[in-house]
Amino acid sequence: MHNDDWLDRTRASVWHPCTQMKHLEQTPPLPIARGEGAWLIDHDGRRYLDAISSWWVNLFGHANPRINAAIIDQLGRIEHVMLAGCTHAPVVELSERLVRLSGLGHAFYASDGASATEIALKMSFHYWRNHGRPLKTGYVSLQHGYHGETLGALSVTDVALFKDVYAPLLRHSSQVISPDWRLASADESAEAYAKRAVGRMEDHLAEHADTTAAVIIEPLVQGAAGMAMYPPSYLTELRVLCDKYQVHLIADEIAVGFGRTGTLFACEQAEILPDFLCLSKGITGGYLPLSCVLTRDEIYAAFYADATARGFLHSHSYTGNPLACRAALAVLDIFESDDVLRRNRAKATRFNELLAPISSHPRVRHMRQTGMIWAFDVIDVEPGFGARFHQQALARGLFIRPIGNTVYFMPPYIIEEAEMRFMSEVTLDLLQGMQGFEP
Repeated sequence: MHNDDWLDRTRASVWHPCTQMKHLEQTPPLPIARGEGAWLIDHDGRRYLDAISSWWVNLFGHANPRINAAIIDQLGRIEHVMLAGCTHAPVVELSERLVRLSGLGHAFYASDGASATEIALKMSFHYWRNHGRPLKTGYVSLQHGYHGETLGALSVTDVALFKDVYAPLLRHSSQVISPDWRLASADESAEAYAKRAVGRMEDHLAEHADTTAAVIIEPLVQGAAGMAMYPPSYLTELRVLCDKYQVHLIADEIAVGFGRTGTLFACEQAEILPDFLCLSKGITGGYLPLSCVLTRDEIYAAFYADATARGFLHSHSYTGNPLACRAALAVLDIFESDDVLRRNRAKATRFNELLAPISSHPRVRHMRQTGMIWAFDVIDVEPGFGARFHQQALARGLFIRPIGNTVYFMPPYIIEEAEMRFMSEVTLDLLQGMQGFEP
């Protein structure tokens, strides 16, 4: 069956996420038949380099033989069993490894990033209630932050396109300025601006700490804000503030965990431990839905009691799914056996060199990089820039999806130099060919 057949069928039966379905008449989705390493392949055999890791989840390539083997082995043992009243080896082994790697305590599982956010928000509120401080029910997040689209997660998200229509359904939360260094004044360094942003956070907590349960942030990189980046010093000082004002710190590492920022967890670069660490996306290498919330032992202990109602009564049918946990264990094995973080540093250095012509392009601003995330902003663009750029890149065999006027790369870690060169050359060609550009 060819691409056109699948496109007709998907329009007739599938409601695609984050999509105005009418737009599919002009910009159809890419019908994927299979994947191979960093490449997606359609039903007509055309290949597309997956420059954004399939929505930031794929770490070690499509159809990775080691992750495949782990899942196949687990299929012959147990595919799923409820985690309320049962346990199994993959969830125990994964929890032990995540606890050891993160420095935190027990692991609570769900199936997606938004659910992890919900869990952390509920745990924080319930901790303060169990701790005799029931007035601490508020949350603080950063401007332009994104934490998911379920109602609790959307309440602490600050992206109008996703949030405004659902405003009547949401709890109030407070937002303070982002430490995104693009917002600094002309004579202000990234570090100085981060210091100013911390000061604004302290102003808020000094006034509202008694009614605030937690601050939730995306460490180092705010994804949906257009890959907004900021220095680790902001996290270091935020940890101090949260301790000072007795407010939890929730680190939403759903997008940036598992090596994406250059360390296994982004918070490592600030040398801090959050009170809650939310993980998903890359946790299974892009194979199966899984998310996890890790928290400190002190918080876990506040729920440990004889009374059932004092426990954390939250559940998902597929919590701790054995297949997903085996995939996650295989991902951690690859990190360890392949020295992934060191190799990524060398790849990042080379890709930075290849991106130099783009960085100096007259319509490019704010070229930036954190670990295995690169982004730049394109100035003087017409409405619909992102969709056009996406389609033009597809025609050249590059799968990339700008956020507004921000073009970004978040490739799988198995990316090779020839593929990095392909990404940079296609992107530069598209910039050079933009309407209205005079070299």
